[in-house]
Amino acid sequence: MPNPEPMQTKTNQALGRADKGLKKTQFRMSLCNPSMKVLNRSPSAKCLLTGLWLSFGLLPSGSTTAEGSRPNILFCISDDQSYAHTGANGDPVIKTPAFDRVAREGLRFVHAFCDAPTCGPSRSAILTGQHIWRLEEAGNIHSTLPAKFSTYTEELGKAGYAVGFTGKGWSPGRLQAGGRTVNPAGREFNNRRLNPLRKGMSGRDYAANFDDFLSEVKPGQPFCFWLGSHEPHRGFEAGVGIRNGKDPAKVNVPPIFPDNNIIRSDMLDYLVEVEHFDRMVERTMASLQKAGQLDNTIIVVTSDHGMPFPRAKASLYDDGSRVPLAIRWPGGIRNPGRTVDGLVNLSDLAPTFLEAVGLKVPGMMTARSLMDVFAHKLSPHHDAAFIAMERHDGCRKGGKGYPCRSIRTREFMYIYNFEPDRWPSGSPDASVCARAIPYGEIDSSPTKTFMMQQRNEHGVARLAELAFGMRPAEELYDLKNDPHQMNNLAGNVDYLGKQGKLRNRLFEHLKKTKDPRALGQEASWDYYPYYGLRRNKDWKVDPRPSSKN
Repeated sequence: MPNPEPMQTKTNQALGRADKGLKKTQFRMSLCNPSMKVLNRSPSAKCLLTGLWLSFGLLPSGSTTAEGSRPNILFCISDDQSYAHTGANGDPVIKTPAFDRVAREGLRFVHAFCDAPTCGPSRSAILTGQHIWRLEEAGNIHSTLPAKFSTYTEELGKAGYAVGFTGKGWSPGRLQAGGRTVNPAGREFNNRRLNPLRKGMSGRDYAANFDDFLSEVKPGQPFCFWLGSHEPHRGFEAGVGIRNGKDPAKVNVPPIFPDNNIIRSDMLDYLVEVEHFDRMVERTMASLQKAGQLDNTIIVVTSDHGMPFPRAKASLYDDGSRVPLAIRWPGGIRNPGRTVDGLVNLSDLAPTFLEAVGLKVPGMMTARSLMDVFAHKLSPHHDAAFIAMERHDGCRKGGKGYPCRSIRTREFMYIYNFEPDRWPSGSPDASVCARAIPYGEIDSSPTKTFMMQQRNEHGVARLAELAFGMRPAEELYDLKNDPHQMNNLAGNVDYLGKQGKLRNRLFEHLKKTKDPRALGQEASWDYYPYYGLRRNKDWKVDPRPSSKN
């Protein structure tokens, strides 16, 4: 294992905390909110504290604290959407007017990354503001989120916020196993339905469910709402993109796929589902406008991870981990309309939300607030993002995952695979997969089927090997020349220096944030219970090995 020296265990435990220098100031809520608890409640003290926040660049001019009202939060998250697939990010086919508006009137992030390219762990990281390796069982999909981990939604609820969700909140898994009785995304609002538009698409009317939530918010009460669509998660209605008038000739086919009509049609079907999500966001924004709350609401539009295609979802590469992210907040973002080039993780949203409304960030949240970005003062720590994966779907014998960690900078991506003797996309043997499919990390699809069936054909063989084949312990990619990470430079003599520097920086961060694998401690993810679908009734998780005396 690289860098085996002991970790400095008690330094910088509040890693990246923007309010580190202000922790001795005992306050709660907004600095100018009547419910705030400050040792000195005089107006001059409040103004002094507000001035300090502004001087540090932590509170944008015109923000909630300066105005005296707490902002609402609308968090909109699609299910399996890659960065490229919005209009604002340059896709020539898709129409996403809601995302584009949020980006145009707020901030568009071009280097935003999920913490894990798998649904449950990514959502756990967003809620808790922590890397998945700090979250025990929640590092696996189809698991649980232990109640001991604070979430931004719970902190907002304690502060008087109305908190609710529609669609897919924290999921999939069993909350009761972690000691929770309600979804950490909030109170559920899922009664309103649409006539199912297409095969495989949810019938939930997310926007109407938001209206139901809004009708129950008390006058003057701030709110936090999680709009989580089930789209564009598979399965799709085959051919719906073409039937809706989309031109397959205009599709940008990533070079990780063969380029033919099967793949182009599959991508169009996917884009149709992304557009459904965007329409729901558009309708929800219209409801905010009607209620007079649009400009007092922090609106975030993003996805939990990348698209459900080979070498995308459930991989650390950009097509699996780089996500769209736009944030609108007229009262708290300086110079809106900007493109943000800094690297961020979605877990950074939790401390951001809490700081934006004037709440103290729990010490266990190690993510980095984006308040400096809102203030147009990009901090140096936005020069890298960190991504990880443990067990995705149960697609190896005994419940084994594919543990890997990555550091992503603007120029390079470095990946360390802890168990390179395992199949990264799942075993080709369907009998050892809980879902009873080969390469079970990759959802079944026309694209996957074509690549498996034609994997020995010219033009497909190398791509199939990249998607389904084994990977070495270390991977290094030059992003300027290889934006889809197809040419591994690890071991290349011209890049050994860069490889070593990124390896060292990755493991320093893993140790600093207490990753058991980097510290040489017991890593339990291979043995946590699996609560997902088991079409293969003989599949099971191996028992934990007996401890050595």
